[in-house]
Amino acid sequence: MIDLRYVKKLIEMIDESSVDSIEITSDKGIKIRISKSPQQRGAVQVAAPMPLAPLAAPAVQRLSPAQGVPAVGEGEAAAAPSPKPAGLEVKSPMVGTFYKSPEPGAKAYVSVGDRVSKGQIVCIIEAMKIMNEIESEYAGVVREVLAQDAQPVEYGQVLFTIDPNG
Repeated sequence: MIDLRYVKKLIEMIDESSVDSIEITSDKGIKIRISKSPQQRGAVQVAAPMPLAPLAAPAVQRLSPAQGVPAVGEGEAAAAPSPKPAGLEVKSPMVGTFYKSPEPGAKAYVSVGDRVSKGQIVCIIEAMKIMNEIESEYAGVVREVLAQDAQPVEYGQVLFTIDPNG
């Protein structure tokens, strides 16, 4: 987590100095760039580390030795595996910090396998020191909890998947 007082102090230092910009990268991969160029005066950019998704293996296609063209029916089995059935997604309505329970040490609002009803509180997202209770938009069984407790979440990030037929 970045201490905003630290960022404000950096901005003040840049404004008072002859340095045009500064870029700092933390050991956790968080990058802060502060620039006082005319079009971005006082702008602060913060980039969170993004996990790299594994690359899918390319599909294998056999060629018919006689014609050098793909043989019918061959190579189709090497296609990508069928995607797992997607459930309904409960997404974050805001940027903030995800909390799975009402207070530290308390039981989580929901866990994998729990049945939820529409309108039931599933988590809290703290934004600007305000605790926002997030309600499920769907009824069903929680199949996945995709957010980590006390970690930042983005607007539209999937927090839970719910199986309506479960």
